[in-house]
Amino acid sequence: MSYGQGGPQSQWDPWKPHSQQPWNSGNDDGTPDWAALAEASEARKKRRRLLFIGGGALATIAVGTAVAVAVVSANGDSDGTDQRGSQLPSSADIPSGSGPAPSFEPTSAPPPLDPKDFISSATKDKAPLSAESLFPGTQLTMGETVYKKGPTADTGDCASAAQGTLPKVLDDNGCTRLLRVSYTKDGVAVTVGVAVFDTEAQATEAKGQADDESVVSALSGGGIDAFCNAAICRSTTNSYGRYAYFTVSGFTDGKDVTTNDTAVFSTGDDLAEFTFRQIRRRGEAQASAAAAAD
Repeated sequence: MSYGQGGPQSQWDPWKPHSQQPWNSGNDDGTPDWAALAEASEARKKRRRLLFIGGGALATIAVGTAVAVAVVSANGDSDGTDQRGSQLPSSADIPSGSGPAPSFEPTSAPPPLDPKDFISSATKDKAPLSAESLFPGTQLTMGETVYKKGPTADTGDCASAAQGTLPKVLDDNGCTRLLRVSYTKDGVAVTVGVAVFDTEAQATEAKGQADDESVVSALSGGGIDAFCNAAICRSTTNSYGRYAYFTVSGFTDGKDVTTNDTAVFSTGDDLAEFTFRQIRRRGEAQASAAAAAD
């Protein structure tokens, strides 16, 4: 067989053992065919790269398979079914939001104490009581009007400090004390008398029995001249709790009071209003103290 140009040549396979290497291109001078060697080296590199790429793809497929197996193993049994889903309650067993709302035992705070309860009976009205505690200070301000305080008095003989039909009214209903205080302003004076009973019913009865002739005795002194001894004066009657309170107001110069003397009327009304507030405050103070003690 001829090895000349154009004849068949044995191909060298670098991966096949004992294959003939192309050291020449048909010449017999023993010089290596460097071009053939370079081509063979490049062929080996390409084949190696193909092997590496193929191996990496296989590894990727293997890892993906392992992950898939792990996911299936975590979520179900070997048969691929999810057993945890079968353990969930059915939709019929799940409570819906349309069911009855939970009920709770009703609770309520105790009602606040009624201040009037403490001034309606001697059994609960235990705070200290005097003309000075009901009418403290040296003057009284109602709105923009200032009244100067005069003398005070306190007696257990209620009839002795009353005039007209009032002594009998007080005695018949069991009056235990009669507290008095006087105020003055611009020649007008007023005396307030507070009659104390054991019960609210007694005070209410005394108020109902009093008439135009039921008058508390005016209290003078301490800078207030005698008034309402013989002159016509204006009087009022009211009650709150176990207390009945009366006013008599007139001029310190002895002049009779007429319906046109608005200063006399307003003075009596101011002192009657202040007396009511002071009795109510007495009940509020005792109610607060009782609530704080509970």
